[in-house]
Amino acid sequence: MPISIHFAALILVPVMTTGCAGFIPMDAPNSAAVHENAAIVTEPSAPLPYILMPINPAILNASNAITNATGMSFASIPGGHYREAPVSVGDILTVTVFEAQAGGLFIPGEAGVRAGNFVDIPRQQVDQSGSINIPYAGSIKVAGQTPRAVGNIIRERLKERAIDPQVVVAVAEQRGNQVSVLGEVNSPSRFPIDPGGLHLLAAIARAGGPKFPDYEVTVTLKRRNRTYTQYVSSVVQRPSEDVLLSPGDVVFLTRVPRVFMAFGSTPTPGSIGGTNNRRFTFENAEMSLAEALAKAGGLDGSRANSRSVFLYRFEPKRLLESVGLDVAGFPTVQVPAVYKFDMSKPDGWFQADSFRMRDHDVISVAESPSTEFIKLMNPLDAATTNAANINAIVTSR
Repeated sequence: MPISIHFAALILVPVMTTGCAGFIPMDAPNSAAVHENAAIVTEPSAPLPYILMPINPAILNASNAITNATGMSFASIPGGHYREAPVSVGDILTVTVFEAQAGGLFIPGEAGVRAGNFVDIPRQQVDQSGSINIPYAGSIKVAGQTPRAVGNIIRERLKERAIDPQVVVAVAEQRGNQVSVLGEVNSPSRFPIDPGGLHLLAAIARAGGPKFPDYEVTVTLKRRNRTYTQYVSSVVQRPSEDVLLSPGDVVFLTRVPRVFMAFGSTPTPGSIGGTNNRRFTFENAEMSLAEALAKAGGLDGSRANSRSVFLYRFEPKRLLESVGLDVAGFPTVQVPAVYKFDMSKPDGWFQADSFRMRDHDVISVAESPSTEFIKLMNPLDAATTNAANINAIVTSR
């Protein structure tokens, strides 16, 4: 007697969904197994509250303004400014003493035929106490003084013994008034600050420049007990960030590529270049949402709902308040926010091309309603087809 197709489908559906669980290969335990083997299962918490914002010009401009200001500003760092470099512990100094005529303290009487009445004091290194020793002037504290000031101190010490002395002091080797540039540069090194001051980008250039594109490299400035970090591209774009360095500063460059993720109705993983195309790196310092979608392969025309392209990120309260949203009920400074773009309209593409991406943004392209319906019907169609095949086999017997 032939088996009804509908009856066979009713038998096969539960078998397909439950009976095969014991022998169908799996990459990991399924949800039921995880729940059944748990010693304690906590109650699910309430959904995380978030803000949903269909994009408009005001929201777009506010978001981009925050993006431009992301990072720590070097312009507010205290201590770096133009000044004559002071003498530091470890520096090598040259001291030259001039007298008005021969026969004085340093110039013997028979030396009157020489080109100049001066004597070079042997080079000295500033000791740990910050001092040097000059004949007939004694120990002189020089650390923290400018070379000109040191010369004046020595002259005052000698003026009662030498004939109208004049003193010239110069730093032959700077060993204390230095900065270090380390990390992802081509020539990590330590070098002295120029007499006219040394800017951050000039120091990086002196160390050979960054090994990687400036939008992938952060620069960390360590001054005394504080640390400041910014992307090199931000320092290049904003002159106020290119600060003057101070003695003892440490500049460290680190490669930190910014990334974004794309999920939902975009091309399947492996379909672009044979690699997983869910996590992508930025290609420039000012990557837009349109560029990000393009790198992810665009919208999947057979599945995507172009009216519902979402971008997830955390936004500071001040941004949301600036566009008139009441976020007083959110306990944290950073509020979960979802931006919605309608790519079925022409202005949606302009907005996407103007919207600036940030590190670790998440893009989600919703599926179209028709795709969801097809997914729902596929198991039923498969069950009906299998039942029909079984019925045909039984009937043929």
